[in-house]
Amino acid sequence: MSEAGYSFSLTTFSPSGKLVQIEYALQAVSSGHTALGIKAKDGVVIATVKKLPELVDADSVQKMHMLTDKIGVVYAGIGPDSRVLVRKGRKYAQEYFRTYNDEIPVTMLVRQLANVMQEFTQSGGVRPFGVSLLVAGFDDNGPHLYQVDPSGSYWAWKASAIGKNATSAKTFLEKRYQEDIGLSDAMLTAGLALKKGFDGEMTEDNIEVGVIDQNSNFRLLSAADKRDLLQTIT
Repeated sequence: MSEAGYSFSLTTFSPSGKLVQIEYALQAVSSGHTALGIKAKDGVVIATVKKLPELVDADSVQKMHMLTDKIGVVYAGIGPDSRVLVRKGRKYAQEYFRTYNDEIPVTMLVRQLANVMQEFTQSGGVRPFGVSLLVAGFDDNGPHLYQVDPSGSYWAWKASAIGKNATSAKTFLEKRYQEDIGLSDAMLTAGLALKKGFDGEMTEDNIEVGVIDQNSNFRLLSAADKRDLLQTIT
């Protein structure tokens, strides 16, 4: 039987050792708008393309979400799937805070999200999440950037990209990334990486940028801040 013959079963491996539905989920991620993240020595920046039809109210659509004051997330892939994970991530963070009266470590929250995604790869009657996440955070161990994929795999990254132009964005980041990069330079690099594969004119209305550092909570750049960033990289 060919690989396609195993594509309707999530819990059956193909002869080549693949779960074909996970491959399809990764294709959904690859069709999503580009998102990327860069870990600096003093914080983390995440950025994404946010292209919408002209008649859609842009304020009603969010590509980035705050999980805790010190942890933010951006996705590529199927938007409604990301909302489920955001809700579960916030719930885990609140449960940890109620139990220990402390903010949940970034790695622990990422592991919980990855466990949820992995459970959806081995149960009947469900499908994998059609989304990958980039999780940015800051805790007692410093800045963190993690990528979580539909299989439930997760890795810590210095810089990474997901979505439609992930390959070209990663190539660009590999050339530009430096171990001692500061948050300001990381923001510029993120903007340049997005611009490299951007189709059309990049404006403050069709991108989102989020930052986190030791001294402030996770926040999205305002329209004015994004305009300043775009003017700097033009």
